[in-house]
Amino acid sequence: MTNLDVDPQELLCTETGGAGARLLPPREVPLGGPRAMTVRRTLPQRQRSLIGAWCFVDHYGPDLVAETGGMRVARHPHTGLATVSLLFTGGVAHRDSAGFAADVRPGEVNLMIAGRGISHQEFSTEDTTTLHGVQLWYALPDATRHMAPTFEHHAPEPVLGEGTELRVFLGSLAGSTSPVDTFTPPLVAAEALLEPGARLVLDLDPALEHGVLLDAGDLALNGTPVPVDHLAYLPVGRGSVVLEAGTDPVRLLLIGGEPLGEQIVMWWNFVGRTHEEVVAYRTAWQAEIGAEIGAEPATPPPGGVYADGAPYPRFGPYPPDQPAPLPAPALPTVQLRPRG
Repeated sequence: MTNLDVDPQELLCTETGGAGARLLPPREVPLGGPRAMTVRRTLPQRQRSLIGAWCFVDHYGPDLVAETGGMRVARHPHTGLATVSLLFTGGVAHRDSAGFAADVRPGEVNLMIAGRGISHQEFSTEDTTTLHGVQLWYALPDATRHMAPTFEHHAPEPVLGEGTELRVFLGSLAGSTSPVDTFTPPLVAAEALLEPGARLVLDLDPALEHGVLLDAGDLALNGTPVPVDHLAYLPVGRGSVVLEAGTDPVRLLLIGGEPLGEQIVMWWNFVGRTHEEVVAYRTAWQAEIGAEIGAEPATPPPGGVYADGAPYPRFGPYPPDQPAPLPAPALPTVQLRPRG
């Protein structure tokens, strides 16, 4: 999915300390158009921009597709990050310029590694009447952010407990390990369901920081209530977490990761390290889709390779029968620079 802010600002993402759990409230962001889906964004924000390498969390639905139009995100670019698509209800069809196409359904995950550059589109499946899920991004470390793009789909087996159900999409938790390679320092993503009154105690890797996003229900985290749609942040050093459902059943998403240890500048759908990198990514995207949006087509770089070694076209070829791509918004009128 794309960040469709009309005037996206650059973000310097850094880790900041904290002794206890911190509640991060959501902010509503429309995804463009008069019948736009509205998402609840909990990362990034002023209080915290990263949890491990996780840098972007959009939570949406349940939306009636007949009223909202569902998800209709035309082709758009990404660099330097990975997208993680999880659904609670409905279906989303993914297609990308690396040649991968796969639907994602509840209980499954689509992971797209953008690496040096990829473009993709996501549309609600025709049989979807209600759409409800989460879209996340994590930043690739410098060691892998220029890798060739790739994609994986995975449907984990649930880990069942007394009134609980856990699915580990990425990483390891509760004795379950995902086979998906994330090309990043250790991280985890899992969905937990708790029946009313159920209690789930999870051992955590204390080297990771974690976040718990409450989708629905009455949840106490280590005895403290968590409001619906909020993301509760747990710093490094926590060896366990106690999750308890009250009178209503709970659905939550747990994410975690080893602190990235790098500063990243994120603007629109690009993750880079400098102003010049972001400008180069935007320039390449606009040039490569020029003919499709009524502008000048791209002029291949000398030797067919960009300055950072990425082959032309950076964002890949695409079938001509697909919807028109999204042009990039205008850059800010000032130098993109680290903030903090």
